[in-house]
Amino acid sequence: MDGSIGWLWFIIIGILAGFVAGRLMRGGGFGLVVNLVVGVIGAVLGGWVFGLLGISAGGIIGSLVTATVGAIILLWIISLFQRS
Repeated sequence: MDGSIGWLWFIIIGILAGFVAGRLMRGGGFGLVVNLVVGVIGAVLGGWVFGLLGISAGGIIGSLVTATVGAIILLWIISLFQRS
């Protein structure tokens, strides 16, 4: 896959994962930029967690699932520190 196309898919998957995680965890998305950041960090976190568990997810759908799970974990961790 061409490098520029790979980055484009990475950004699209990050935005989608952040949006889905935001909808599941708080009932709404956070906006394009925050969804992207949450999704990209979630993708890294999800890849790390899946690697620890020996789970391998390939393709676009697998990447989206991995990023979404990671983004949900990230939002859950953040919510632990934001309790009032």
